[in-house]
Amino acid sequence: MYGLGIIKGLGITIKHFANTYVEDFKQGIKRYTAEDRFTARQGLEAQGLFTVQYPEEKIAVPERFRYIPFLVVNDDDHPDAPGQPWCTSCGICSKVCPPQCIWIVRSTDPETGRPKPEPQEFYIDIDICMNCGYCAEFCPFDAIKMDHDYEISSYDRTSAHIYDLQKLTKPLSYWRTIAPTRAEEERTAREAKEAAKAEKAKK
Repeated sequence: MYGLGIIKGLGITIKHFANTYVEDFKQGIKRYTAEDRFTARQGLEAQGLFTVQYPEEKIAVPERFRYIPFLVVNDDDHPDAPGQPWCTSCGICSKVCPPQCIWIVRSTDPETGRPKPEPQEFYIDIDICMNCGYCAEFCPFDAIKMDHDYEISSYDRTSAHIYDLQKLTKPLSYWRTIAPTRAEEERTAREAKEAAKAEKAKK
């Protein structure tokens, strides 16, 4: 019979709609205010509509979710170089960037005038950035990571959407928070590489 699928679909919608009010009546305001209720409403046992009350409620993004890049710096409790940026301003990220939205100015030693392996200025135009992740993939020092913060809209695109070095730098502990699995894999690989280099130096 023609139209049977549409009728079934509408029946499911009406059922969810009715169950929403039933669950609201059973659980009351706790259905939306309790800390664990959001997880329960998004779970397999949930009944009724599955609307996310954004921005009060947010669905967790996957670990490999990527948005605007950021620059990694050492934590403040680093024993040797607290707050030291990992970026050496080599310029590879700006070269591989498809929309060419990265600009870098390398630091120079004020006494010798020679270039220093760290950026003096670093800019990313987030309106042009296509969140492809090439900069993070090709960075030889793991100094660029893709952020999870997607709430960056504003009414002033002339200044607020040009991210400078201050807005782009975040500590290593932040990266370990948003991507613990990948951060641990990178740490293990880094330690193995350093151990191999030390062993080679001994020989």
